[in-house]
Amino acid sequence: MIQAAACSPNNLLLKGKHALKHFCPSQRLHILGVGGEDDDGEVHRSKISQVLGNEIKFAVREPIGLRVWQFVSAIIFSGVAIMAFTFPDQLYDAIFEEESVNTKTPIRLYGGALLSISLIMWNALYTAEKVIIRWTLLTGACYFTVQFLVTTITLVESSRISTGAMLLLVSLAIFVLISIYYYYQVGRRPKKV
Repeated sequence: MIQAAACSPNNLLLKGKHALKHFCPSQRLHILGVGGEDDDGEVHRSKISQVLGNEIKFAVREPIGLRVWQFVSAIIFSGVAIMAFTFPDQLYDAIFEEESVNTKTPIRLYGGALLSISLIMWNALYTAEKVIIRWTLLTGACYFTVQFLVTTITLVESSRISTGAMLLLVSLAIFVLISIYYYYQVGRRPKKV
C-alpha cells in the first residue's frame, strides 16, 4: 500500500533532495536511467558508474597466477631482448649450435622488436583493464607461435637438431598454451550469482 501511494501522481510533486527516494523503482529507472541491469548483469547506481564502468569487479576475479605469468612473460621478453642486443652471436649459437650468420644486424633488430614488446608487457602488469591484459596475452601467444614456427622451419632446412633448439621448441609450446589459457580465462564472463 505504501508502494502504491509513493507511485501515485500526487506524490510526484515532492520537492527537496529526498524527492526521488519516494518514487517507485520503475519510475526511478525511467527518470534517471539507472537502476536497471546492463549486459554484464551489473546494476548501476549512478550515471557516472554507468558511463565509466566498474573495473573494480575484475580485480577480484582474476585467474589464479595471471599476474605471475605476466611478470614471467615480461622477464622473458626483456631477457631475450637484452641478450640479442649485447650478445647476438651467443644467442644464435645457443639455439642452433652452429656458427652465426655473417652480420649481427638482424639479431639486434630482433632484440629491438622484443624490447618494444617487453615494454608493453611491463606496462600491462600494472593495469586492471581486461582489454589491455587480453591484448598483451594475445601478443605473447602470437610471438611464441611465430618463434616456434621459425625455429622449426630453420631446423628442418638445416637438418640439424640441437638440444638447445629442442628445449626452446618445448618451452615455446608451453608458453603458447599458458598464454592462450589466460587469454580465454580473462575474457570469460563472470558467473551471475
